Amino acid sequence: MLCYNSDLQQVQGKDPSVDITQELVDESEEERFDDMSSPGLELPPCELGHLEELAELVASSLPSPLRREKLALAVENEGYIRKLLELFRQCEDLENADGLHHLYEIVKGIFLLNRTALFEVMFSEECIMDVIGCLEHDPALDGLPRRHRDFLTKTARFKEVIPIGDPELRAKIHQTYRVQYIQDMVLPTPSVFEENMLSTLHSFIFFNKVEIVGMLQDDEKFLTDLFAQLTDEATDDDKRHELVNFLKEFCAFSQTLQPQNRDTFFKTLSNMGILPALEVILGMDDVQVRGAATDIFSYLVEYNPSMVREFIMQESQQNDDDILLINLIIEHMICDSDPELGGAVQLMGLLRTLVDPENMMATANKTEKTEFLSFFYKHCMHVLSAPLLANTTDDKPSRDDFQTSQLLALILELLTFCVEHHTYHIKNYIINKDILRRVLVLTASQHAFLALCALRFMRRIIGLKDEFYNRYIMKNFLFEPVVKAFLNNGARYNLMNSAIIEMFEYVRVEDVKSLTAHIVENYWKSLEDVDYVQTFKGLKLRYEQQRERQDNPKLDSMRSILRNHRFRRDARTLDDDEEMWFNADEEELEDCEAVVPPSDSKITKASGGAGENEDLMDPISKFMERKKLKDSDDKEVLGKSSSLSGRQSPSFKLSFSGSTTKTSLSSPPASLRPGSPGSGAKGSPPTAATVTTKVGRITRLVSTGTWVVFIRAQQKTFQM
Repeated sequence: MLCYNSDLQQVQGKDPSVDITQELVDESEEERFDDMSSPGLELPPCELGHLEELAELVASSLPSPLRREKLALAVENEGYIRKLLELFRQCEDLENADGLHHLYEIVKGIFLLNRTALFEVMFSEECIMDVIGCLEHDPALDGLPRRHRDFLTKTARFKEVIPIGDPELRAKIHQTYRVQYIQDMVLPTPSVFEENMLSTLHSFIFFNKVEIVGMLQDDEKFLTDLFAQLTDEATDDDKRHELVNFLKEFCAFSQTLQPQNRDTFFKTLSNMGILPALEVILGMDDVQVRGAATDIFSYLVEYNPSMVREFIMQESQQNDDDILLINLIIEHMICDSDPELGGAVQLMGLLRTLVDPENMMATANKTEKTEFLSFFYKHCMHVLSAPLLANTTDDKPSRDDFQTSQLLALILELLTFCVEHHTYHIKNYIINKDILRRVLVLTASQHAFLALCALRFMRRIIGLKDEFYNRYIMKNFLFEPVVKAFLNNGARYNLMNSAIIEMFEYVRVEDVKSLTAHIVENYWKSLEDVDYVQTFKGLKLRYEQQRERQDNPKLDSMRSILRNHRFRRDARTLDDDEEMWFNADEEELEDCEAVVPPSDSKITKASGGAGENEDLMDPISKFMERKKLKDSDDKEVLGKSSSLSGRQSPSFKLSFSGSTTKTSLSSPPASLRPGSPGSGAKGSPPTAATVTTKVGRITRLVSTGTWVVFIRAQQKTFQM
């Protein structure tokens, strides 16, 4: 064990001969102490001959946070960046490749110092292009520098869609574009450790965008001209395309704003008439323009759907249904030319947000949910369901190609959402337009995803357990296409099989009586041979139990009584009066006789005579005869024990009245008083039996046939 400890200490770098615990000092901590005690970092002279030394100093300082801080302060205080950029111009003129490579490493290291004051110098108008030039000479490129400056000055063109009169705003836009280019294209991809060192660069770009949005928002003339040209019919297509792309970029920049500033931004756009402008743009034939307008519309819906809903309802009072903004959105979703329906998916998500009751507000004067949903089902739902109704006129889909199936699946997804979140609006629409029957036609589609969407739609309806829906399903025999699809699927174990079985299983488990009876009565012969699951047999059993209850209502009522009295008090337990009597003072009971209190049921009927009592007494008499034989033996034993102890064993006699009068079922105390009826004082001669016991102050229960005898025993002898 000692050997093991010494080996472990050697591995840990400790001296095994020293008993005092030794703690290793982290090298970084030593460096920290040295750095704190040392003065500020001294930079070498900014000359061509010292570039290599400076590059090594920057590289060695980056791993230590304190050394990075000191290096940043030294570079900032001595105005080192401008001196380095002067050396860069000299090296380029002299074609000094080694010097350019050292400058690349130095400038890259300065970026990793992560200091805002340095970025402000580097990204200034007079310095930023030289900084980009330094980053063109990466040693890893084998002498083939990148031409980033040529791209920024010759290829990239700044185009003012609307003339910007503020020179500060124009300069800020130029700076932001170039810094974004440096981050995305010029700087090498940062490693995991370097990512955090560029956080200040990200922040610099972020705050620049915030400033640009604020300055544009404050320029009322600029925004007025923008929306005027967007909605002007005389504006040519190229110009409108540029305006829409600018507005899209403008809204994208707004996502960097704080919530309060974002509210102000979108309110400004709303007051300028952005929604009417989008309505005009969405009505154009240019696909790219419509795509940009859709992106702008998505920003507005995500920000404030109530604002969009309010505009749509106000618009309906002036325009026809065909040119409403929301119907234009639905039409673009339906007519999406993309084979993958990328735009349609985006538009369906926007529609879902607009019809979601969860984000609708209710005020004292109006309820947005009621008003908008009434408007939507009156003016828009027929446009949304038109492709579904047009494609399901027969027993199978009219068009079953992939793109059409995808579109119908999107429509079904939105309708399913409406079933879950809308109440009577969607219910009335489905029942009046017979939508479910049309949807179930799609179970015959060759595309499994579309058939499953149809099944999911019906499953959501059944899951509501609404009898209006159930009666509609039964009246139109809408389980027939489901059963047909199940049988056509055969023995294949797939999603179709599982989805249909789960639907029937839900009906069985939830005991939806009307649907259970409908399924068994109409489709049992088609399903009775399915035995790999017990769902259909369970449905048949439910149905038979239901019929049995209908045919025997008394049996059903008896079952309900038994269910209600499942936890009844045991008939043998004492009543409250009996408990009170047994708890009474024992002095009062000293001269009482033990009797047989009646149970909860009548022992004899009023019309019964002595013959019935004799029949009831037969089991008691036989019991007493057997006890006499045992008592004789007990007396001998007790006699011996009493002679030894000098004490008398407690014994008491039981007397049973054979009276022919009706036995009372009243509480025991009345029958337990001396001379009371049933106590043995009157009537026929009692049948007596002596029962010997040693229990004291204990209530015993002896059951004999239909008789229940309560005995309270003491160390005394009771004459009964």
